[in-house]
Amino acid sequence: MGDTEGVLERAMRILACFTEDDSTLSASDLSARTGLSPSTLHRILSQMVELGMVARVQGRRYAVAPRLWELGELSPLALRLRETALPHMLRLYEATGENVHLAVLDGEVPGEASALFVGKVTGHASIPTLSRMGGRHLPHTVGVGKAMLARQDDDWIAAYCAQPLERETVHTITDPQALRADLLATRARGYARAQEEMTLGNVSIAAALGSVVGLPLAAIGVVAHIEHADERRISALVRQAAHDLTRELNSR
Repeated sequence: MGDTEGVLERAMRILACFTEDDSTLSASDLSARTGLSPSTLHRILSQMVELGMVARVQGRRYAVAPRLWELGELSPLALRLRETALPHMLRLYEATGENVHLAVLDGEVPGEASALFVGKVTGHASIPTLSRMGGRHLPHTVGVGKAMLARQDDDWIAAYCAQPLERETVHTITDPQALRADLLATRARGYARAQEEMTLGNVSIAAALGSVVGLPLAAIGVVAHIEHADERRISALVRQAAHDLTRELNSR
């Protein structure tokens, strides 16, 4: 059992080496990043290739295999949350012409929490963003993340604010007292706002979904250019979308 667990841990360490910027890696890259010896690495890579976890690609490099994507699509985040949310996200996009994001709060303890993006609708006229499906951001730097933080109880928020709050831009809130005040304001108005806190020139307006059995806390939001964003209109649309999506998820 211990050996099996060791192999699984090593396989996960190998998979964790792949990133958006490094979607293909050589064996030497993987050995350097994991600290595994070349012989151990090649043995585990061979097993992972056979199991469809990684694939060999041109240039003697490796990539995450389609089999993992296929299995990931069986997650409730894909089958239940994202598929149900897509029509609501499309309506938001049609009403605003801006990026629409769907995210969940991942991580059971405050120090490990991240906003995991599970859905995105965008168009040619939408302002560029750093988000992608499957990407993660610090919750206090993005609208959907703030919306979900505001749904936590005061003790959870205090624990989150007690850790170092990393900065993404000069506008990111990194003072614990200021962040707590921002989350209280979010609760009061019913939606979150992150202005230039992840990307300069952008404002994110988001609302958390209500509780849904079997799914983590989620939020839906719109990211627009500050100069074009009608906050009053977008916030009303986002709140309605969160309400409608929650109701539909709970009716299934």
